[in-house]
Amino acid sequence: MIYFFADDHYGQHPGKTIFRHLPEDLRESITFTENDWRLLESGEWLKNCTLLILNMIGGTCDQPHPGAGAEKALRSWCGRGGNILLLHGSSAAFWQWEWWRKIVGLRWVRPGDPDGVTPSKHPVKPCFVRLAKCRHTLSSRLVPFPLGADEIYTELEQVSPVTVLMDTFIEEGVFPQCAETVTEQGGKIVSFIPGHLPCSTANEILIRNVSEIIRYLLPKQGEK
Repeated sequence: MIYFFADDHYGQHPGKTIFRHLPEDLRESITFTENDWRLLESGEWLKNCTLLILNMIGGTCDQPHPGAGAEKALRSWCGRGGNILLLHGSSAAFWQWEWWRKIVGLRWVRPGDPDGVTPSKHPVKPCFVRLAKCRHTLSSRLVPFPLGADEIYTELEQVSPVTVLMDTFIEEGVFPQCAETVTEQGGKIVSFIPGHLPCSTANEILIRNVSEIIRYLLPKQGEK
């Protein structure tokens, strides 16, 4: 079972929109929740989880930052080498946890960062999300695409080694839009950043890319 935890991201519901537009075979294997951390806190999802998907930033959208139960469960998931897909700002999903801030590859830095790092920025403008120059098995499965005016996450902090799979070029510079890092336990964490508005997260090619990332991160037949 895939578990997908999201907040409403200031009323734009990007996680819900992505979930609703995924292919049927993926939707049928996903348990999706929005603005509700009870399952996350319970740790019950660990019993049959094959992939964790997040589209959330702790402590935003009038939602509390997930607490001790969620942290215990996430530590267990990462400790067993579980794979994670981080959508949009989810590198900050658990930004209050020191250990989480160190493993997510490219980190969205919030104001008042506990580590004192300068906050990241998100200019709003159209962009073209393109394939980065890299040699990675997932890269050949991704497709470049244009997006209308939306948040473009910039000035992320690199906290662990990453392979950049997609990027965008805007006036301010070149910024990663999809990247993979691998934890010490062998878990793959892929960040896919573009878009939070409904017109972006319902984009056919964006959905195709998210679907390909999910299929890449799911255990192969015979794996646990």
